[in-house]
Amino acid sequence: MTFGFAPSSAASLSSSATSANRMLEPAEWAAAGIPLLRNPREVVSGLHSRHHPRPATAIVAVLDPDERLRASASFIRRPAPADGWLFRNALLAQLRRVIPHDLRRRTPVRTAVLLYCREGDARWTEEDGAWMWGLRDACTLHGLRCGAYITLTRDGWQVLGEGRGGRRPSADSPPEPFATSEAPPPPPRTGGAASEVLRRAAAR
Repeated sequence: MTFGFAPSSAASLSSSATSANRMLEPAEWAAAGIPLLRNPREVVSGLHSRHHPRPATAIVAVLDPDERLRASASFIRRPAPADGWLFRNALLAQLRRVIPHDLRRRTPVRTAVLLYCREGDARWTEEDGAWMWGLRDACTLHGLRCGAYITLTRDGWQVLGEGRGGRRPSADSPPEPFATSEAPPPPPRTGGAASEVLRRAAAR
């Protein structure tokens, strides 16, 4: 897989228009100190198996310090100009829906990553820059560390800014078995004192 820049109309845009859309250039993203995934293919395969993304699908996932998946959500990007503000709001809405915030912590312990399935090749686009800006800002507002931004195309997957990627899974490949890094299902919730009495009775 290669990492480069796709031709775009960025040169014809004024700096104020680019700023209004809120995006990050690859150099800015690389300088932001985004934590590296220990096993990116496992993360990508797990999200691909869970959500079966097709082009224009965004998947935001929250990982614990051991890189186990704690929550994830997918949604379809609406056909509109790439705008980091809109992407930030969409990501934040999904995060609030699937996992409590960590704003009370002094230092974030959980990390959010974003996988975006799109047309084209793996080279950076303005749309990617807007997703990067949106992910970083949504993480700040939800008390999470900003993690990797990953694109999924018909050529395979690519962690932008790192140069790591692979051919499988891709936007066209069938789902693979769930990754081993996924968290086990949570234990069933009990119903208080009555449930405790029943549990003790059953244990006799």
